[in-house]
Amino acid sequence: MDLRRLRYFLVLAEELNFTRAARRLHIAQPALSQQIRALERDIGAPLLERGSRGCRLTPVGEVVAREAGELLAHADASQERIRAAVGGRRVQLRLALTRSARGGPVDALLAEFRTLHPDVDLVVRTGWTAHNITELLAGRLDAAFVRPPLDGEDGEGLECRHIAREELLVAVPAEHPLARERRVTRAHIAAEPVILWPRENAPGMHDLITRQLWPGSGPRIVREEPDDEQLLLSVASGAGIAPVPEGRARALRISGVRLKRVTAPMPTVDLALAHRPAGAAPALRGLLSLVDALPGEPAAAPSAHS
Repeated sequence: MDLRRLRYFLVLAEELNFTRAARRLHIAQPALSQQIRALERDIGAPLLERGSRGCRLTPVGEVVAREAGELLAHADASQERIRAAVGGRRVQLRLALTRSARGGPVDALLAEFRTLHPDVDLVVRTGWTAHNITELLAGRLDAAFVRPPLDGEDGEGLECRHIAREELLVAVPAEHPLARERRVTRAHIAAEPVILWPRENAPGMHDLITRQLWPGSGPRIVREEPDDEQLLLSVASGAGIAPVPEGRARALRISGVRLKRVTAPMPTVDLALAHRPAGAAPALRGLLSLVDALPGEPAAAPSAHS
């Protein structure tokens, strides 16, 4: 499959408008249309339903949009490792991503790092926060993207640098009465069946979500799913509602799901980069300098857990 066509389609899936997508890609609109038609021929199914005011994804298009981001990220990492081997480069930076934060600031941060440090072999894995912390403490990683807070022994001896804060949305089935609400209240969701991932994946984030959305007796969890995609598919089937970070929820684009904001106070979750504070290698210092330069709401100072 042509990776360039997948990149074009991913931008179009975000914009759902050929004119805006072509402008972002710096190509002519007819050329973009031609590439998308060629991708549809490669796949053997239409990916878009075109209209006078834009377009929308077909069910196959939704699957391709979900998978393209991870496929392209893996392709970029593989190409970087191959270039490193050909060039005889020995410098590596071993990173782990957290599954709930694919795309957005993390991908942009890594793209900028690769541009500024072409001599570094960026070795990237993906895992839950708890697993990433275990690998980091064992010395098998140089840094890991995590969802704080890192409670108790989980964060002992690590330093966390704030990257981003995002709104926590509530995903509801499209036919659920709450789908008609502009915003949902905590009273609305107090007794609803809830789908969540296992607490051991990220205890601090799990407890933070519970405190913000179900401050009384906690959520009535009826099902646990391993990742956000399966969680949202369960919501679409009508099994319950689910809290999901906004970026991941909108990137997955699961049909049959409506995403709802919660009334004030707005629930949020943070994203951070965790690393061992002592003896940071030059490659890691380069990444940390990019994190420190990020706009937004950084912590007043890097937070150390000891």
